[in-house]
Amino acid sequence: MSEQQNNQNNGRDFVLGSVIGGLVGAAVALLFAPKSGRELRENINKSSGDLRERAGEWKDVAYEKSGEWKDKAVESSNQFSKNVSERSQDLTAKVKDKTKYFQDRVKNIRTNEDDEAEKAAQEVAEAIEEAAQELEKQQSSTTTSNL
Repeated sequence: MSEQQNNQNNGRDFVLGSVIGGLVGAAVALLFAPKSGRELRENINKSSGDLRERAGEWKDVAYEKSGEWKDKAVESSNQFSKNVSERSQDLTAKVKDKTKYFQDRVKNIRTNEDDEAEKAAQEVAEAIEEAAQELEKQQSSTTTSNL
């Protein structure tokens, strides 16, 4: 926003400097020109009218240009806002997708861990049962050999 104001200030300064420079130049030219008082006054009146007309034209041009700059700034701002909104929505969608992906992975890992833990518990139970059977066989054979 400050850049736009700076451009407007520069435009106004230019117009103001041109008007002042024109007035000073016209005054110096009229003062040093060899003319009678009546001719000089007529020339001053005519020149001031011309300067007033030019200043009005420059004012209109300045208003027109500032309107164009304003429209461009509004358009750029709207486009920037639209881009930010679209990128924000894209990023939100990606974050949601990644979150769901990681939640599914964690769920699968937990399910696999539960399955693995269940398998390990089953293997331990089988090993204990086999060991118990082996122990019973040894006790039976020891008891039979002691008799």
